Amino acid sequence: MKFVKSSKPAAVVTAVIAAIAPKDLNINDPASIKGVAKTIAAGAMSYYSGNAERFVDLPKPHYWWQAGALMGSMLDYSHYTGDTTYDKAISRALLDQVGPDFDYMLPTHFGQEGNDDQAFWGFSVMSAAERNFPQPDPAVPSWLQLGTNLFNSLASRWNTTACGGGLLWQIFPSNPNGLDYRNTVSNGGLFQISARLARATGNTTYLDWAERVWDWTEAVGMIDADFNVHDGASSSKNCTDINPVTFSYSAAIYLYGAAVLADHTGDAKWATRAERVLEAARSFFSPFENATNIMYEHACEQVHTCNQDMRSFKGYFSRFAYASSVFVPSLKPVIEELWHTSAQAAAKACSGGPAGTSCGQKWYVGGFDGVTGLGEEMCALETIQGLLAGGAKMPLKGDQIKVVRTFAEAKPVKRGRLNMRRAGM
Repeated sequence: MKFVKSSKPAAVVTAVIAAIAPKDLNINDPASIKGVAKTIAAGAMSYYSGNAERFVDLPKPHYWWQAGALMGSMLDYSHYTGDTTYDKAISRALLDQVGPDFDYMLPTHFGQEGNDDQAFWGFSVMSAAERNFPQPDPAVPSWLQLGTNLFNSLASRWNTTACGGGLLWQIFPSNPNGLDYRNTVSNGGLFQISARLARATGNTTYLDWAERVWDWTEAVGMIDADFNVHDGASSSKNCTDINPVTFSYSAAIYLYGAAVLADHTGDAKWATRAERVLEAARSFFSPFENATNIMYEHACEQVHTCNQDMRSFKGYFSRFAYASSVFVPSLKPVIEELWHTSAQAAAKACSGGPAGTSCGQKWYVGGFDGVTGLGEEMCALETIQGLLAGGAKMPLKGDQIKVVRTFAEAKPVKRGRLNMRRAGM
């Protein structure tokens, strides 16, 4: 892989976007989508106290992995809207968490870092690489090299002591919750990162790993005959006790990996797999007859048991579904059918709080349900800003990937009451 140092970023000046109240979203107007995304992005970043100078952990009860996931959402925001307001803070977060071996194995977070946690930072780092996102620190490897290092770390823990292979959920014996469990998010993370590195570098080693992980996931039954992606299984039972619970983000992680490989290999089997996973994922829509095509997390939303992690899952579902449709055009009709309605419902749910823009959890209630948090903001943000995915630049690969050291300059943006009043607040 050849890297070229660039003195200027792809976009010299950031877009100027007027904030719009989510309730006024027009999904057919890119300016409206960007304005609503700007409002929700500000809401999401209000939970993060870091800045361009330093990374700061999210407040409890959030875990470290959600900071990496948040940076992924904000990378999407920058990419889809052209608003680079948060770029320096995003870059600083990704750089500050690389760890001593530049692989996102950070000793200060070993107490809570599992394979899936590391993978979520990997998703964000790969997005940065695929978009030539600014990396201003020459003392730290490129985004692509960081993604490669992270892959090597994950792959080194492929465990053949049971189940014929697979990653365990957790890494360290000091965190025993999950050392007997092999989950699809950890293995899906390795699969997707392998797929993205295969496309980015052309190295067949990564393609081989992607094939290995997919085949293993199917062989043990975590992806079933109908392409539902189940949560995991126990090593002590040789993965014969498949946990039938399904989460939207698990499906999405495999969906996007398959879509990337459809583009990279041209093999129809990967497009078919992406189509089948998305079709099975219809189970995450239409909780009631009067809520047709509205997304929900069916494992927990209706019974009020979504924990802090689960409250953000719909965001990653949307992120990877939209991105998949860029690589596999046959997915677009399903995206339009399901996500357009869900985006409108999400916007209506972002009508709470003192400013009338805080996002709620249950989009199928027709408005704000009183449940607020970072997860709710991220879910709405990814579901709405992803409407712009089709008009954004494709992920880069090969010699298109460069090292960019400088940031775009941001024009002064009028903020506050004037723009929000125009949005009907």
